[in-house]
Amino acid sequence: MLQGVRRLAVVATVAGSMLVGGIGGAVVYATTLAAQAASPSPSPSSSSSGSAATTPGKFVPNETAAHEATESAAREAQENAGQVPTVP
Repeated sequence: MLQGVRRLAVVATVAGSMLVGGIGGAVVYATTLAAQAASPSPSPSSSSSGSAATTPGKFVPNETAAHEATESAAREAQENAGQVPTVP
């Protein structure tokens, strides 16, 4: 008898925690969606100077002799095209 009560208590605890977790997750998700919908999207900046020196994240290839000796032709072609290499 006591074992049946324990089993029922464990099942009720697991089911209750799953229910509370599901409701809590849905509330957090809905709140996040509402906050994203309410926040204005950033507008593109029209005050760019156009200078390459001030462009953040500009790719600069490694042209040292030691690096060039171990570089594949495909990687060198990507670097020469101004792309971030995706091949070794």
